[in-house]
Amino acid sequence: MTPPDQHAAPSIGPLPSPLPSPLPRPPEELRALRRVWRMPKGIAVLTEVNNNLIGCLYIGTALLFFVISGLLALAMRAQLALPENDLLDHGTYNQFFTVHGTGMMFLFAVPIVEAIGVYLIPAMLAARDLPFPRLSAFAFWAYFFGGTFFFCSLIFDAAPDGGWFMYPPLTSFEFSPGINADFWLLGIGFIEISAIAGAIEIIVGILRTRPPGMTLDKLPIFCWSMLVMAGMIVFAFPAVIVATLLLELERVFQWPFFIAELGGDALLWQHLFWFFGHPEVYIIFLPAAGLVSMMVPTLAQRPLIGHNLVVLALVGTGFFSFGLWVHHMFTTGIPQLSLSFFSAASMAVAVPSGIQVFAWIATLGKGRVRWIVPTWFMMGFLFIFVLGGLTGVMVAVVPFDWQVHDSYFIVAHLHYVLIGGMVFPLFATLYYWWPTLNGTMLSERLGRWAFWLMFGGFNIAFFPMHIAGLLGMPRRVYTYPGDLGWNALNMVSTVGAFILAAGVAIVLLDMARNALGRGRPTGDNPWNAGTLDWIPNDNYATRSIPRVTSLYPLWDQPGLSRQVQEGGHYLPGAPTGRRETIITSPIEAKPQYLMPMPGPHWGHVLAGLFTALHFMCLTVQWYWLSLVPAVLAIAMVMWWLWGLDLGEDAPPQDIGGGQRVPVYVQGASNHSWWGMVVLLLVDGTAFTCIVFAYLFLWTVSPDVWPADSGALPGLEWYAGGVALWVAAALALRWASGSLRRNRRAGLLAGLAATLLLMVGGIVTDAWAQIDSGLVGAASAYGAITYMLVAWQGFHVAVMLLMIGYTLARTVCGLVHAERRVTFDNIALMGWYTAAQGVLALSVVHLFPRFLA
Repeated sequence: MTPPDQHAAPSIGPLPSPLPSPLPRPPEELRALRRVWRMPKGIAVLTEVNNNLIGCLYIGTALLFFVISGLLALAMRAQLALPENDLLDHGTYNQFFTVHGTGMMFLFAVPIVEAIGVYLIPAMLAARDLPFPRLSAFAFWAYFFGGTFFFCSLIFDAAPDGGWFMYPPLTSFEFSPGINADFWLLGIGFIEISAIAGAIEIIVGILRTRPPGMTLDKLPIFCWSMLVMAGMIVFAFPAVIVATLLLELERVFQWPFFIAELGGDALLWQHLFWFFGHPEVYIIFLPAAGLVSMMVPTLAQRPLIGHNLVVLALVGTGFFSFGLWVHHMFTTGIPQLSLSFFSAASMAVAVPSGIQVFAWIATLGKGRVRWIVPTWFMMGFLFIFVLGGLTGVMVAVVPFDWQVHDSYFIVAHLHYVLIGGMVFPLFATLYYWWPTLNGTMLSERLGRWAFWLMFGGFNIAFFPMHIAGLLGMPRRVYTYPGDLGWNALNMVSTVGAFILAAGVAIVLLDMARNALGRGRPTGDNPWNAGTLDWIPNDNYATRSIPRVTSLYPLWDQPGLSRQVQEGGHYLPGAPTGRRETIITSPIEAKPQYLMPMPGPHWGHVLAGLFTALHFMCLTVQWYWLSLVPAVLAIAMVMWWLWGLDLGEDAPPQDIGGGQRVPVYVQGASNHSWWGMVVLLLVDGTAFTCIVFAYLFLWTVSPDVWPADSGALPGLEWYAGGVALWVAAALALRWASGSLRRNRRAGLLAGLAATLLLMVGGIVTDAWAQIDSGLVGAASAYGAITYMLVAWQGFHVAVMLLMIGYTLARTVCGLVHAERRVTFDNIALMGWYTAAQGVLALSVVHLFPRFLA
């Protein structure tokens, strides 16, 4: 049998006219849907991968870490309330300060916006779930176990104490010889991997699981904001992962990436960290802004004014955010031209933020605003965030920044932007979307008390810090003399912090009361919202998947909610007898195929636990013992993956509306191919950051680079390495052709040859450097050269696992011409690895010769 074109999307044709009024659906259809989406009972509920449960667990864990970090902040404010206070000694204060900032930025702010996305995006898209449910579940459990271990470091007096920014050389092995810094470097690096997994899920979910008819111009604003945010994670987070990896290698092997005496430079850390760190501010803000753009039309009962401009503003903010990182480094002595460029970019980013603010104000002004708790929190957000934006423009002015840099003025600005721009919208979100959780409302009376305590307490706490900073109070001090004029300001700030905490406590109390059954029951759509997330849903999301014709379908299609609940739209049941959702085209949202979805499984839970244990063992320097949980984690991942690629085991299915779609497609139409492409973008960004580090270290210390080509490995090593990588790519191409013709022997031989050639390529390159006498600990040149070799070696190890997995599936008859998704994905990684190998060799072998 000649297989079909594996890379062609199914020909579905145009969408039919709007679906007619629903006919009565057979009751067994709904029973089947409930059966396949039923949640496990007892402890087995931990195996559930449904986005409703995972999203709630994610949000709850993030709020827990928020509370812990907030308690640390209260202890710090109590220490600073009086001059020369001895409530906390300097070591404890530094640990509290570091864990507070790290917890808020890495363990609360980014995870909770991803968590809200996991919970809300399928509802807004009327999708059964996100496309990689077990990946979302693994990301949560890795975050939960990793974050718990990180906070437990406080108990053992081993918490990091170098600040949440961890600047070297303070955090290098010479000045921080203990394991405190390792908790940050390994723990945060691991948790950021979890965030990247969530970003891949969000990007593919928004692009490929939209309901039929929801073209990009009908995509809800929150989904746009999450799509931009996830794209920013893809290109920003690899920088901090590379930075933490470099510093950890310096601490373990004494490779001097940041040691000036041996050619390193501490500014390299700042460039990598802030290339991630400033986009992260907008990674936090943009989803919050998206949530506000969803709530404002409902509370004003009219469409958002300037919808298209707001979308452009979101995209523009994401673009500008990557040109701002150096404004954290205005005092480091960088060239004047760079100062001018980054100062201008820092001011320009205010324009798209202003567009959104004016769109919200115009919409509220044109509508009839309902003054409920979410409205109050949004008004507080507008007031505080605008003030924070104004001080942001102030610090973008270089001379002013020189005066207030590293003062409490920056602390105030940071909190006005982050708490105003994210925490207040978050609490508005909790009150607004809470009815979708259990059909009840949080208390209006308690909510208003909470808002005014939080709003008043926040301004009392942080506004005086502007003045303290202008009076010269530096950041990161644990005490101060009593004769500098800061006493009253610090006492007021401390009082305000406790008032703010009281407001947060009321919200948590309100949530606890509601969870205990004290909430007021409400209808299906209490706010009369116009978006799909207010259609009643269950574990399987909506009863059927509607055809969308506008931005506000519940307003523009009367009766839509009733039709959907009666099963009158697409996919009203479970035609294949398992969990599934519709995959649509990325632009026009036309149905392409029916994707079977995985159900409950222990693999992702255990993989998250063992991965966290692996990094924990590395942190406490149990290096050999760490191999045990590493092997177990890999085994758990293989276990959960094994049953996912089901192949074309069902005929095309009728999904309603006259549409029949296949159950399995291959190549570029498959959702997992898209996930692999996004992963490779992450990988390529990380490699680019390493090459940037190589070039940066050369510019600051060219004298440690070889002065003549005689000290370098011979060009025959370069030619041999390139030949091996090219041969590996060709062997993989041969394996692909053999698979297309269903020649198992050729496939197995091609995969085995690919693996052997890749191993040969990395061994050849490593031996060439060792044979030349290069020592990694001797200079920054040696360190960054071996880093490039090690990075490529890591990819060969990944390919070893991926090819081994594919060989095992091939032997078991699970990979063939009509079932090649597994191979297509490892082929993408293999060709990328070969191309990266050639580029890395060219940098290591040719660049020094060009200099010589």
